[in-house]
Amino acid sequence: MVIGWLRGVKGHLGPMSLGSCWTSAMIKLKRTNFLLGSERLCDGQLMRLCSGTSKSTKERDSLMLKHLVAKIKATGPISVAEYMREVLTNPVAGYYYHRDVVGPQGDFITSPEISQIFGELLGIWCISEWIAAGKPKAFHLVELGPGRGTLASDVLRVFSQLNSLLRAREISVHLVEVSSNLSETQAQLLTEGEHCLLHDPSAAVYKTGITKTGLPISWYKDLQDVPKGFAFYLAHEFFDVLPIHKFQKTKQGWREILIDIEPQSPEKLRFVLAPSATFASKALIKRDDERSHVEICPEAGVIIHSLASRIAEDGGAALIADYGHNGTKTDTFRGFRGHQLHEVLMAPGTADLTADVDFSYLRHMTRGKVTTLGPVTQQAFLKNMGIDVRLQVLLKNTSDPATHKSLIEAYDIIMNPEEMGKRFKFFALMPHGRLIYQDTKFVKRGSTASPVAGFSELQL
Repeated sequence: MVIGWLRGVKGHLGPMSLGSCWTSAMIKLKRTNFLLGSERLCDGQLMRLCSGTSKSTKERDSLMLKHLVAKIKATGPISVAEYMREVLTNPVAGYYYHRDVVGPQGDFITSPEISQIFGELLGIWCISEWIAAGKPKAFHLVELGPGRGTLASDVLRVFSQLNSLLRAREISVHLVEVSSNLSETQAQLLTEGEHCLLHDPSAAVYKTGITKTGLPISWYKDLQDVPKGFAFYLAHEFFDVLPIHKFQKTKQGWREILIDIEPQSPEKLRFVLAPSATFASKALIKRDDERSHVEICPEAGVIIHSLASRIAEDGGAALIADYGHNGTKTDTFRGFRGHQLHEVLMAPGTADLTADVDFSYLRHMTRGKVTTLGPVTQQAFLKNMGIDVRLQVLLKNTSDPATHKSLIEAYDIIMNPEEMGKRFKFFALMPHGRLIYQDTKFVKRGSTASPVAGFSELQL
């Protein structure tokens, strides 16, 4: 039935058929080569939008800089991790709290916003793994950092279209979102307004409702508050914005890179080296690392360890899609504003901050509790998931030339190695009993084990 969906279900035909949630504009894609050795999609592509952009004031924009300067004056230079945490998630002036960050009016664009097929295939991935697990009666769909809610919407549409397969199953949706602004956008897209109930903002579950497809949905600030149980965890462009510590190898050993005030310009910030070892440099650095510059995200490690523990205890799987590398890159810390590279220390709070995910570190932090697959490129993962079959179905079911063109252009952006096809990687966590990984090949455990979709070719 899942394969039949790829081949036969019309779903949405593309951007021209999605009404207000799509824009038909295709802005010329600007290719930017970054000095830091990694890239972020720039300058707006085919975009699906569902709400307007919130306008921040100059007063609030300058508030973050004043706050950081005061903090540094009081306590001394701060780590890059502390800087990122303040800039992105400070409840008063944080970037994610007061901005519509995704889309042409925001600072970046994501794969789910470019093509409906991306989210649909992740929905198929969840169903495929649910079948491989023996079709348990109940499961959670959990998304970390759900953005506008577009990915969750596409996944839930697939669940609805496969209702005959999922009938009588108890499915619930759980979104981990720190931004009240973004949670409102998500609620508008995913629920019928009158069904969305706002709770005490300080409560563990700060918002609940019913999705347009009839499933219970809840919002949380922290993964630890999400109920345990068999679950599929999705994290798309979530780990790359978690706070990192940066370290530089010197003749005196590893030294942490900190952020201080520029002496000649008291309203500007600068990078400095810690004069001696810090707690972070002692606790986080592997002494045999051959790189001269290292970025480590302990918060990502904590979350991955929690996901691994949950999956080991209750079953399910986690699928992570992000910019990343396998322990080879060095300086990837960068900022984005208006789809352009932005100096990370300039006008803090007005731009997105990000760093490539170190998948080797995530693998290490599972502590052997689960099996890890990948990273594989987005191009390979989506190809294995049957994206070409799904595209042909959508093309076949539209006679509108503009829709036809938009579908192909969106496909090219997310699949082309020169665009997003190789820059993004997919990485998965699975129970040890699912399969084993040996000598770079997947080996079945027992006669009932099946290959994992996306990481091996989907059997069409």
